Amino acid sequence: MVTIMASEIAVRYAQGLFELTEEMNTVKKTKEEVEALQKVLADNPDVELFFRAVKVTKQEKRNFIDQVFGKTCSHELVSFLKLLIDKGRIYCLDEILDDYVQMADEKLGIVRAVVSSARPLDEKQMEQIRTALEKKMGRTVILTNRTDPSLIAGIKVTVGNRVTDITMATKIETMRNALLKGGQA
Repeated sequence: MVTIMASEIAVRYAQGLFELTEEMNTVKKTKEEVEALQKVLADNPDVELFFRAVKVTKQEKRNFIDQVFGKTCSHELVSFLKLLIDKGRIYCLDEILDDYVQMADEKLGIVRAVVSSARPLDEKQMEQIRTALEKKMGRTVILTNRTDPSLIAGIKVTVGNRVTDITMATKIETMRNALLKGGQA
């Protein structure tokens, strides 16, 4: 129940930020700032702990936002972070930022895909996959490569809830199931 409520709150705040940046025609710029902020939070987990600390006053948190993000983030994003502090919604920050990036990606025609492979793919291979996906989808594609040695060989591409699985592990599993059912492989 709490996560559902937090999810709804995150979507509402992300939507508010998105509508503001859309109105100001700064969706792309704000998305870049949000992604930089996400990296800062991922690299420095203590920042989020600081925001969640009960003994730290709202004013101290607001001052921290000014000092740390005031020079690198837009006034709108800094004000938005302060609003989250004031409303006691900072605990949803990660989810709000994720939701905003998804909304911005949709607006900007960007889709994210994960390519799973047994071994890391090189830049050329990733570029070939990206080009093929962009041609097929008619959108800009941002690829991430994840290694999974259990795949043996081949790749699995996940775009949203669509999965294209051309891995050796899947082929072996299909053969195994066919043989167990008495069929031919």
